[in-house]
Amino acid sequence: MKNFWKLVLTALFAISLLAACGGGDTDNGADSTVDGDDNDAEETTDDVTEEQIGSEDAEVELVFWEFGNTGYDVLIEEYVEENPHVSINLINQDQNDLHDNLFTSLSAGSGAPDITMVEDAQIGRFLTAEDRFHNLYDLGAADVEGEFLDWVWQDAQSGDGSFQFGLPTDIGPTVMFYRTDVLEEAGFDSSPEAVSELIQTWDDFYQVALDINEATGALITDSGELVYNARRDQLTETYFTPEDEFILEENSGIKESYDYVVDLYDEGVVGDIPLWTPEWFAGMDDASYAAFLGPAWIQGVIKDNSPEEGVWSMTTLPEGAGNWGGSFLTLPSENENQEEAYKFISWLTAPEQQFKAFQGYGLFPSAPSVYEMAEFQEYEDPYFGGINTAEIFAEAAESVVPSYKGASFYPVDDEIKEAIDNVAAGGDPEEEWEAMLDRVHSVLERQ
Repeated sequence: MKNFWKLVLTALFAISLLAACGGGDTDNGADSTVDGDDNDAEETTDDVTEEQIGSEDAEVELVFWEFGNTGYDVLIEEYVEENPHVSINLINQDQNDLHDNLFTSLSAGSGAPDITMVEDAQIGRFLTAEDRFHNLYDLGAADVEGEFLDWVWQDAQSGDGSFQFGLPTDIGPTVMFYRTDVLEEAGFDSSPEAVSELIQTWDDFYQVALDINEATGALITDSGELVYNARRDQLTETYFTPEDEFILEENSGIKESYDYVVDLYDEGVVGDIPLWTPEWFAGMDDASYAAFLGPAWIQGVIKDNSPEEGVWSMTTLPEGAGNWGGSFLTLPSENENQEEAYKFISWLTAPEQQFKAFQGYGLFPSAPSVYEMAEFQEYEDPYFGGINTAEIFAEAAESVVPSYKGASFYPVDDEIKEAIDNVAAGGDPEEEWEAMLDRVHSVLERQ
């Protein structure tokens, strides 16, 4: 049985983990169709699949919008078998289309589904529309709150904590993937234990970046933007307080994160390689950069573009972790099946089902009790040298600190990324910082 579970878990991590994750407006390459069984109830268009699961005579039909390659159709089959009075119309859309369609339907007051996924980076877009969603606390969410990591639960919560928009599904804890060959060429022990000891702080990361570049000519990593993200996500406050007070200009941690990236650019040890470009994919295999700071779901991309086993390994980030991606299940308020809808989403996000989604599609669980399951703890990935990658991601997930984002987090964050890009292109760092602040104020005035 132990060997069976190792085979199952090895297979799941060979799948590209782009399923229900992603980051902001970035096209993460996720498949926008569900790999369900063929049946007469399934309809397909260019970007949408629709599948009616359950009896046509069911008393309650729930419409469920999803994106990505989640495998939820398989779990829904299990649910409707146990609850034959319910059928579920599962509609899979492109991630960006789903969020735009949801925004449009909520604004119009009609057309929203009973249940919809909302990606972590998009949840802030809807936090000011409490009247358009059911408060899950009114439906019993307080009873399951303790099953989830605190920080991910808070990501879908109003600033005062009184309104819960969604139940968490998967998450994207961030770690440091690294090339063992580049570290060894630079004279370092490349085992995860040694690298973790070598790079305990961001000062250590900076020094190792200099050492690797001097010894091998390789960059430490592909993108200053992702270094900024990693440091930003370790802060307990970023751009807004839970009362939506704008604090960017007073938050020394954000300026320090920006300056850190600027210093890496000044040293010429960090890349400016746009994500999802041919150059970025090629860099995973040609050793042009030594490390990648990314989430659990990115490992499938690394495997696809650098297929040789044992070259890449991973360890935790210096000084903590962050999260990139994941999603929530929410209930738009225009529909009246909220009790049945809540019963279903609380079942789908329970630890038992999260473990099944992890087994089948690599969705990394937001319920920490899954991390204690024997099959999870025994997992080994030969691609990463036989280490237990699931355990490393779990350690990262449990070290993420809660930080309020708010509805305007990503518009502000986009302006900082533009400043970083401009610095990489040769702009003056302080001038770009001041120009960014001007743009941010303009953005907030239009909100």
